[in-house]
Amino acid sequence: MLALSHYNSSASPLLPLLANDSGRKVEAQVVVEGLSQQGNFTLMQPTTSGIIAVILSMTMGIFSNIVALFILVNAYSLQRRRSKATFLLFATSLVITDFIGHVIPGALVLRLYLAGGVSRDEFNSSDAMCQFLGGSMVFFGLCPLFMGCAMAAERCLGVTKPLLHSSLVTKTRTKISLSVVWLAALFVAILPFFRLGSYTYQDPGTWCFINVLSDTNTMDMVIVVLFSGLGLTSLVVALLCNTISGVTLVLARLRRPSGSHHSAKSHDIEMVVQLVGIMVTSCICWSPLLIVSLISAIRSYTGTTGENLSKYKTLVLMTVRMASWNQTLDPWVYILLRRTVLRKIYLIARCHRGTANNRWEQSSVPSSEKNQV
Repeated sequence: MLALSHYNSSASPLLPLLANDSGRKVEAQVVVEGLSQQGNFTLMQPTTSGIIAVILSMTMGIFSNIVALFILVNAYSLQRRRSKATFLLFATSLVITDFIGHVIPGALVLRLYLAGGVSRDEFNSSDAMCQFLGGSMVFFGLCPLFMGCAMAAERCLGVTKPLLHSSLVTKTRTKISLSVVWLAALFVAILPFFRLGSYTYQDPGTWCFINVLSDTNTMDMVIVVLFSGLGLTSLVVALLCNTISGVTLVLARLRRPSGSHHSAKSHDIEMVVQLVGIMVTSCICWSPLLIVSLISAIRSYTGTTGENLSKYKTLVLMTVRMASWNQTLDPWVYILLRRTVLRKIYLIARCHRGTANNRWEQSSVPSSEKNQV
């Protein structure tokens, strides 16, 4: 989604008082400069390591998505099985969405970072760029979760009810499903554009998100509940579908007569393994942000944040950074968890196991001969 910047900052109780006194701006500036020189107050300053981290994160994400996209497009053009082609169409759309979701918000965050961010008294405000950045974060955050859920449901139907899957799932219906996923995520993202909630600048002033930390109102709570609720529901549904698919494939493998081979099952196993990889990545990257955002918004809405506001700001910032890694890690699921790669790993492990067994047998022969003598 984006790579967030790093700032050195510490809060001061004098800052709101000085900022509210519009008639004494010069005196306020002198006082703030004097406090910063004495070490009692630290102004928010961008660090060089922060901008390097942003650039490296964007570069890694772009490279990962391009490599995965090349692999998926090549596999889709060579695929003749309809079920596999449907899965590849979903996967290609997910990688394209991840790529765009990595570039657009990342570029906006980098622009804000180079500009030094916004001042602390502008955190509760929102301009056009903040609205677009906040909407992009919500949209490109929900899309991968919705797509992962749709892919898991499609594979679950294909594994458990293959005949029904072949009659229901077509390329046209897959494209319609993708359109519904994008429109659902877009619907949630554009609600603040119609005054249904708000996107505001977040600490340290280089990114925008739903207002979950201070002065959260009823409409903000509605968006947070939609965002977190839909995201967590998608993860739970994907978990259930992948569990059913995995158990079904394991049982089919156990019931299969020894020596027989079914190529369709190997394709199903590959797709389910990749879906499990996507689900695990999404759970690790997105669950903290979905949960922390909901808890922070509830505490802000009920006015129980109190002295823990700084702690929640840190938690939200950390969880957003974790979520930003989802678009970098997702492509590596397709790069590493392909049948060719898994087969090579299996052969290497089998070769090492065979070598270890041979060494054990050779070491055991002299000792057995000694015992016989």
